[in-house]
Amino acid sequence: MAGIVGEAVLSCFIQKLVDMVTSPELWKYARKEQVDSELKRCKNILTKICLVLNDAEEKQMTNPLVKIWLDELRDLAYDVEDILDDFAIEALRSSLIMAQPQQGISKLRDMLSSLIPSASTSNSSMRSKIKEITERLQEISAQKNDLDLREIAGGWWSDRKRKREQTTSLVVESDVYGREKNKADIVDMLLKHDPSSDDEVSVIPIVGMGGIGKTTLAQLAFNDDEVKGRFDLRAWVCVSDDFDVSKITKTILQSVDPGTHDVNDLNLLQVKLKEKFSGKKFLLVLDDVWNENCHEWDTLCMPMRAGAPGSKLIVTTRNEGVAAVTRTCPAYPLRELSNNDCLSLFTQQALRTRNFDAHPHLKEVGEEIVRRCKGLPLAAKALGGMLRNQLSRDAWANILTSRIWDLPEDKSHILPALMLSYHHLPSHLKQCFAYCSMFPKDYEFNKDDLVLLWMAEGFLQKTKEAARPEDLGSKYFNDLFSRSFFQHSSRNSSRYVMHDLINDLAQSVAGEIYFHLDGAWENNKQSTISEKTRHSSFNRQHSETQRKFEPFHKVKCLRTLVALPMDQPVFSSGYISSKVLDDLLKEVKYLRVLSLSGYKIYGLPDSIGNLKYLRYLNLSGSSIRRLPDSVCHLYNLQALILSDCKDLTTLPVGIGNLINLRHLHIFDTWKLQEMPSQTGNLTKLQTLSKFIVGEGNNLGLRELKNLFDLRGQLSILGLHNVMNIRDGRDANLESKHGIEELTMEWSDDFGASRNEMHERNVLEQLRPHRNLKKLTIASYGGSGFPNWMKDPSFPIMTHLILKDCKRCTSLPALGQISSLKVLHIKGMSEVRTINEEFYGGIVKPFPSLESLTFEVMAEWEYWFCPDAVNEGELFPCLRLLTIRDCRKLQQLPNCLPSQVKLDISCCPNLGFASSRFASLGESFSTRELPSTLKKLEICGCPDLESMSENMCPNNSALDNLVLEGYPNLKILPECLHSLKSLQIINCEGLECFPARGLSTPTLTSLRIEGCENLKSLPHQMRDLKSLRDLTIFGNTFNPQSLQSGAGGNFSLKEA
Repeated sequence: MAGIVGEAVLSCFIQKLVDMVTSPELWKYARKEQVDSELKRCKNILTKICLVLNDAEEKQMTNPLVKIWLDELRDLAYDVEDILDDFAIEALRSSLIMAQPQQGISKLRDMLSSLIPSASTSNSSMRSKIKEITERLQEISAQKNDLDLREIAGGWWSDRKRKREQTTSLVVESDVYGREKNKADIVDMLLKHDPSSDDEVSVIPIVGMGGIGKTTLAQLAFNDDEVKGRFDLRAWVCVSDDFDVSKITKTILQSVDPGTHDVNDLNLLQVKLKEKFSGKKFLLVLDDVWNENCHEWDTLCMPMRAGAPGSKLIVTTRNEGVAAVTRTCPAYPLRELSNNDCLSLFTQQALRTRNFDAHPHLKEVGEEIVRRCKGLPLAAKALGGMLRNQLSRDAWANILTSRIWDLPEDKSHILPALMLSYHHLPSHLKQCFAYCSMFPKDYEFNKDDLVLLWMAEGFLQKTKEAARPEDLGSKYFNDLFSRSFFQHSSRNSSRYVMHDLINDLAQSVAGEIYFHLDGAWENNKQSTISEKTRHSSFNRQHSETQRKFEPFHKVKCLRTLVALPMDQPVFSSGYISSKVLDDLLKEVKYLRVLSLSGYKIYGLPDSIGNLKYLRYLNLSGSSIRRLPDSVCHLYNLQALILSDCKDLTTLPVGIGNLINLRHLHIFDTWKLQEMPSQTGNLTKLQTLSKFIVGEGNNLGLRELKNLFDLRGQLSILGLHNVMNIRDGRDANLESKHGIEELTMEWSDDFGASRNEMHERNVLEQLRPHRNLKKLTIASYGGSGFPNWMKDPSFPIMTHLILKDCKRCTSLPALGQISSLKVLHIKGMSEVRTINEEFYGGIVKPFPSLESLTFEVMAEWEYWFCPDAVNEGELFPCLRLLTIRDCRKLQQLPNCLPSQVKLDISCCPNLGFASSRFASLGESFSTRELPSTLKKLEICGCPDLESMSENMCPNNSALDNLVLEGYPNLKILPECLHSLKSLQIINCEGLECFPARGLSTPTLTSLRIEGCENLKSLPHQMRDLKSLRDLTIFGNTFNPQSLQSGAGGNFSLKEA
């Protein structure tokens, strides 16, 4: 099976070549070089080949000669693309030279001829190459006639899909494990009446990857006794690939009216079904739905509207797109089984028992097989079934080490079930999915990283809508995610993984074109890399040797070389010598993608400039100090990733030559001091993580003028170096609608050279576009903020950070920013008062603000509210107020909402004007806390000696108390009745608990840490019936004495 169905992506590849041949730029140059007739011939041959690919993909299953033909065609297609890329580069060189002023031609010609050092190709040589490749195409095209390949619609799967196994509503519930909660959820949704869906049938989609148990869950709910009693009519339909409205309608009708046989007209069928459903409460299951056509779905549902309120429809599908079309309520995502439930299912199938007690010799290998299933019920059931009555450990070990595509299809339904999902993919998604076979199992990948790789490989073809390739790649990714090929990582929700069996599927369809070199391969040599391999990855190691990369030397046409993981932290970098790297780069001249992230590489060899096809270069997390000037010869480069290169000091002076560059990632390049003067030539840039204005830089901010396509995050640093106010206007930030997060930063040195008025004028000119979502202004030296910050013209701004603007004497009028959710103000050391100006002069300022933070406000004393403000009108959504190190602030205003959470530290003079809050400072120990307070943290209060009994009255909602850094605390109050969690940390003065013990019957968690004078735990520990977690760390009493006297059900954790 391996590599056979991988040919399905060929049609997409051939169509891409046709598009390349018909490129207007290429065609114009072809006429000039008098090779247009050859290109036209090439296009015609490719088009004819494309028409017979569907037939070839079917016949390769039975005719080995067709399989050989497809393999040769694939290899030739790669060679054709290389030649067309060569031709496109020559065409561009010619157009660039012609576009230059006469006096600059000589200099530019020299630069462009060095652009492709290895390809000083004469025009006659280029013509001969195109003629040669056309003849090869003609030869392979002629062979299709000998193989009797014909033009047909669809593919080989279109005939196979009719052989799909049908599902029924019957289920043996005792054979199902781990779905009790899921069944209860679905049953609850079926029995619950939703008044909002009275006008249409309520649709519940169950979504998950193939083999996850969607059908089984639907069967469980369909056959539930209570569900049966609630519905007048029930019907089950296995839909599968063929969404034939007439056929499905007839099946439903026959389920509720078995006498219906001869009716085939859709109108008559729907009229009869409407009559049957009229006034009846029905439950209908449509199992295994693939159709995303809204019109067909609406047509099918027409008779169902006649049903009684409370009628339900369950749809099972692998595709979120189907769920989006059908659902009237949120889709129900079905996840993998727990390992224990998966083990029970496996052993029940293999041994007819739920454990290995009777067969201990199989336990270890059996558990490994189950771990390999990764919670997929289909895999556990299929592998268990294959091992039924097999009690030989060798037989079990053989299954463990087998690849899923090597297992017999008649006994294991794993691969066919997963392959079904693959065959439902359009061809452009098939090649994107196969590309992921380079990732090892459990590899966590980033969406944006993968999209850039696909783009560099040429997988993202332009559409009629002329979408950005990045947007197209994002759509491709989302499509694969919605079809369960990708899933969120359980460790990091911003990253993605493939289920192990989906990874196996990717490898099975990828064939020899893709190869992953891992440690096992290096040590055991169990598999070899093919000379036809085009895309490869390898695991980075601490110290790389020449021997490791020797296999790549024989792969002359390698296009992808990626070290994994791609975003390894610097502290775990690998090492590769300059000689090994130089030798390697001389051998891989056809690379489109090169990723050497995480290596201690201090420099690149000049030979990097020979990689004329290179589109993606990733050196992130490396130790590189500067890039060689030859990098500027990489005309095709689209992405240059230099994030976390903390030793990088400069970028190449000629970086402006990289006119196709779309992404320049320079996050966390701390030693980089300025941008090259040609940065403004990079007019295709989408990502420029930061722009540094260097000292004495002649162009400076003006380099940003024509970078209209910038989007995402942009940090502009070194603004104190701007000499000309007009440069700020020339930067033209207001026209850059794609920038969502903007940081503007000056030097933190506020010396005499800083000019307050000049900096204010510069900032005035740097007005961003109204699409901005997050703005940070740091170390600004003006005394006030510009007028545009007072203008309520940022309708979607949610985050604003003002920090270390030490000369500002007042805050801008921010209350008008209607969408602002987070406001962080820090280091405004000249601000003394916050008055009505801050609120913007509107009736309900800060309508969306949820988090407000003030830090290190050295001179701030007074905070006033606007006159005549009622409670709830100011900060109506505020949930968290943080005030730290504001030592002169005297009190908080009385207009704050009572539900706000307070986080206050290092504010010794602060009190509250409102009786709704306890005051701080010395009076804290005697005041009563608000009855609604749920969580209280008291940290770093060295002068506080006790807590008053009045603090927590009997009706207090306080359930979480943290006491930390409270060295003089001697005793705890006896009124902590409602606590569920109590943490006492570094309270050295605490010697004992109250004499009557802790009156906290609901306490579930108790942590005591660093209380060195505490001699014992509270008396009557037996009364803490709810205690489950007790942690003791760094205390002098013996915690082992607790277990005998405590009598609780808690688990003791001693560090």
